[in-house]
Amino acid sequence: MTPSGPPAHAAPAPGRAVVRRVLASVALGAGAGVLGTVSHRTTWYDLPGGVVVAMALTLAVAVVCRAWSGLGALLACGAGWLVAVQVLSVVGPGGDVLVPAQAVGLWWTYGGLVVLVVAAFLPRSWFSDRPAGRRVP
Repeated sequence: MTPSGPPAHAAPAPGRAVVRRVLASVALGAGAGVLGTVSHRTTWYDLPGGVVVAMALTLAVAVVCRAWSGLGALLACGAGWLVAVQVLSVVGPGGDVLVPAQAVGLWWTYGGLVVLVVAAFLPRSWFSDRPAGRRVP
Protein backbone atom coordinates (compact mmCIF):
# COMPACT_ATOMS: atom_id res chain seq x y z
CA MET A 1 0.00 0.00 0.00
CA THR A 2 1.12 3.50 -0.72
CA PRO A 3 0.44 6.40 1.62
CA SER A 4 -2.41 8.62 0.51
CA GLY A 5 -0.89 11.87 1.77
CA PRO A 6 0.87 14.49 -0.30
CA PRO A 7 4.10 13.38 -1.96
CA ALA A 8 7.22 13.89 0.10
CA HIS A 9 9.65 16.26 -1.58
CA ALA A 10 13.31 16.16 -0.89
CA ALA A 11 14.51 19.09 1.18
CA PRO A 12 16.94 21.40 -0.61
CA ALA A 13 20.57 20.73 0.08
CA PRO A 14 21.84 22.85 3.00
CA GLY A 15 24.71 24.14 0.86
CA ARG A 16 22.32 25.67 -1.63
CA ALA A 17 20.36 27.42 1.10
CA VAL A 18 23.54 28.93 2.49
CA VAL A 19 24.61 30.15 -0.95
CA ARG A 20 21.16 31.70 -1.51
CA ARG A 21 21.26 33.45 1.85
CA VAL A 22 24.75 34.80 1.24
CA LEU A 23 23.79 36.09 -2.21
CA ALA A 24 20.64 37.67 -0.80
CA SER A 25 22.72 39.28 1.96
CA VAL A 26 25.12 40.73 -0.61
CA ALA A 27 22.13 42.13 -2.52
CA LEU A 28 20.60 43.61 0.65
CA GLY A 29 23.90 45.21 1.62
CA ALA A 30 24.41 46.60 -1.86
CA GLY A 31 20.87 47.96 -1.91
CA ALA A 32 21.38 49.69 1.43
CA GLY A 33 24.70 51.08 0.20
CA VAL A 34 23.14 52.46 -2.98
CA LEU A 35 20.13 53.99 -1.21
CA GLY A 36 22.30 55.44 1.53
CA THR A 37 24.84 56.88 -0.88
CA VAL A 38 22.17 58.54 -2.95
CA SER A 39 20.34 60.01 0.04
CA HIS A 40 23.02 60.67 2.67
CA ARG A 41 23.42 64.36 1.77
CA THR A 42 19.74 65.18 2.31
CA THR A 43 19.08 67.83 4.95
CA TRP A 44 15.95 68.91 6.78
CA TYR A 45 16.02 72.36 8.34
CA ASP A 46 19.83 72.37 8.05
CA LEU A 47 20.08 69.10 9.98
CA PRO A 48 21.85 66.11 8.36
CA GLY A 49 18.80 63.86 8.38
CA GLY A 50 19.83 61.92 5.29
CA VAL A 51 22.97 60.49 6.83
CA VAL A 52 21.05 59.53 9.98
CA VAL A 53 18.38 57.71 7.96
CA ALA A 54 21.06 56.06 5.79
CA MET A 55 22.90 54.82 8.91
CA ALA A 56 19.63 53.52 10.38
CA LEU A 57 18.93 51.66 7.13
CA THR A 58 22.43 50.17 7.19
CA LEU A 59 21.99 49.03 10.79
CA ALA A 60 18.58 47.53 10.05
CA VAL A 61 19.87 45.56 7.06
CA ALA A 62 22.92 44.38 9.01
CA VAL A 63 20.79 43.18 11.93
CA VAL A 64 18.36 41.41 9.60
CA CYS A 65 21.19 39.61 7.81
CA ARG A 66 22.82 38.57 11.08
CA ALA A 67 19.53 37.36 12.56
CA TRP A 68 18.67 35.53 9.37
CA SER A 69 21.87 33.57 8.86
CA GLY A 70 24.62 34.57 11.29
CA LEU A 71 27.94 36.29 10.94
CA GLY A 72 28.63 34.90 7.46
CA ALA A 73 25.58 36.65 6.10
CA LEU A 74 26.57 39.82 7.95
CA LEU A 75 30.01 39.71 6.33
CA ALA A 76 28.37 39.23 2.92
CA CYS A 77 26.05 42.16 3.64
CA GLY A 78 29.03 44.30 4.62
CA ALA A 79 30.88 43.33 1.46
CA GLY A 80 27.90 44.30 -0.71
CA TRP A 81 27.53 47.58 1.17
CA LEU A 82 31.22 48.42 0.87
CA VAL A 83 31.41 47.66 -2.85
CA ALA A 84 28.30 49.72 -3.60
CA VAL A 85 29.50 52.71 -1.58
CA GLN A 86 33.00 52.63 -3.05
CA VAL A 87 31.79 52.27 -6.64
CA LEU A 88 29.41 55.20 -6.21
CA SER A 89 32.14 57.29 -4.54
CA VAL A 90 34.25 57.43 -7.70
CA VAL A 91 34.21 60.63 -9.75
CA GLY A 92 31.78 60.25 -12.65
CA PRO A 93 32.51 60.98 -16.32
CA GLY A 94 31.18 64.54 -16.04
CA GLY A 95 33.19 65.25 -12.88
CA ASP A 96 30.24 64.70 -10.55
CA VAL A 97 30.68 62.81 -7.31
CA LEU A 98 28.02 61.41 -4.97
CA VAL A 99 30.26 61.21 -1.91
CA PRO A 100 32.42 64.34 -1.78
CA ALA A 101 35.33 64.69 0.63
CA GLN A 102 33.22 66.65 3.08
CA ALA A 103 32.18 65.87 6.63
CA VAL A 104 28.88 64.26 5.65
CA GLY A 105 30.61 62.04 3.08
CA LEU A 106 33.19 60.92 5.59
CA TRP A 107 30.47 60.27 8.18
CA TRP A 108 28.66 58.12 5.65
CA THR A 109 31.62 56.03 4.50
CA TYR A 110 33.34 55.49 7.85
CA GLY A 111 30.22 55.68 10.01
CA GLY A 112 28.54 53.02 7.92
CA LEU A 113 31.48 50.70 8.48
CA VAL A 114 31.27 51.37 12.22
CA VAL A 115 27.55 50.53 12.15
CA LEU A 116 28.33 47.19 10.47
CA VAL A 117 30.96 46.43 13.11
CA VAL A 118 28.50 47.32 15.88
CA ALA A 119 26.01 44.84 14.39
CA ALA A 120 28.72 42.18 14.42
CA PHE A 121 29.41 42.69 18.13
CA LEU A 122 25.80 42.67 19.33
CA PRO A 123 25.14 39.86 21.81
CA ARG A 124 24.48 36.48 20.25
CA SER A 125 21.51 35.93 22.56
CA TRP A 126 19.61 38.73 20.76
CA PHE A 127 19.55 36.59 17.63
CA SER A 128 18.70 33.24 19.24
CA ASP A 129 15.35 31.51 18.90
CA ARG A 130 15.77 29.80 22.26
CA PRO A 131 13.91 31.35 25.18
CA ALA A 132 16.05 33.00 27.79
CA GLY A 133 16.79 30.81 30.78
CA ARG A 134 15.52 31.79 34.16
CA ARG A 135 18.07 32.78 36.72
CA VAL A 136 17.85 31.19 40.11
CA PRO A 137 18.44 33.73 42.91
